[in-house]
Amino acid sequence: MSAYTQELTVNWGESDPFGLVYYAREVAWFNEIEHELFRQIGYPINRMINEDRSAFVMGEIQFRFVGPAAYGDKVECTLTLIEVRDKTVLWHCNAINQKTGQQITEGKATRVYAEIMDDGNLRSRHIPDDIREALSQFKANSV
Repeated sequence: MSAYTQELTVNWGESDPFGLVYYAREVAWFNEIEHELFRQIGYPINRMINEDRSAFVMGEIQFRFVGPAAYGDKVECTLTLIEVRDKTVLWHCNAINQKTGQQITEGKATRVYAEIMDDGNLRSRHIPDDIREALSQFKANSV
């Protein structure tokens, strides 16, 4: 496997009447899909928080709107792992409108593996080797 793909349906209010998907919804699609990816590989977000007091948090995002998606459209969202560094994961994100075959959005997201401190602040930490190994199946040769 070289990527993780999930289908979603555009909900009412996720785009304007012309099919322009709101930026916050584009980001939310990939956030939700990434959470599902971690659940499927055995590292659901609540487990990471409860057992290790750690989780992947948003470090940096960069998405661009490419084409429309309207209420009810089916969208294929794909996450491809670009790189795992000591404390970060870099994803390539892509969304295709299944009805038209047109790209909707694409971008990159950097996640930081962070420990939740007793005072509620976050501190980056080394990504455990078992999580690195589980993520390796989503690594692409090139994106």
